[in-house]
Amino acid sequence: MSELLWDDVAYFFDPDLMGALPDVRVPDASVEDWQAVLDLIGESGWRCQYSEGDVLLPLPRAEAVLARSADAECPELRVWLTDEVLAIFRFCAVEQIDFDADLRELQGQGRLDVFCGFLRLIGRQLGKPVLMAPEGDAERPVLGFDGASDRVVLLERGRRDG
Repeated sequence: MSELLWDDVAYFFDPDLMGALPDVRVPDASVEDWQAVLDLIGESGWRCQYSEGDVLLPLPRAEAVLARSADAECPELRVWLTDEVLAIFRFCAVEQIDFDADLRELQGQGRLDVFCGFLRLIGRQLGKPVLMAPEGDAERPVLGFDGASDRVVLLERGRRDG
C-alpha cells in the first residue's frame, strides 16, 4: 500500500507552484550520517555518479569530501532511483544532508512511491526525519519521513484547485 496517495499530494509536486527542485534535507546531520547515506547508496544497486566540477571520480568517504577547502567546487552525487527518477546530493555542509529531486520526474503514483521509498530508506538508516519543502523555502516542509510512524507523511495540507 502506498504511503501517500497521488491525489492527496499532487499539489506539492506541481513544479509551477512549488518550484521544479524542492529542498529535500536531513537536518542535524553529522559526518557519520553522510557516510551512512553513502553506504546505503553503495549497497543499494542504484546507478550513481560522483563528480567534482566536470571530473568524474569514485565515490569517496564522507570525511574526505566534507573536509575539502572552502573555495573548492561543491561536489555532486547523482543517484538514479529508476531510469526516470534522479536524486542529486550536494555536499554543501556537514550539518545538513541536502538533495534535489526534479518534480517533473515525480509525476503519478508509481514515481511518488519510488520517491517515498527513498525518503523512508534514508530516514530509517539515519533514524532522522527527511523533509521536503518548496524550492527556496526550506523552513516550510510539506512532507517527510516521520520516524515515529515509520512512514512518509504529509506535513501541510495543499489547496485543491477546482
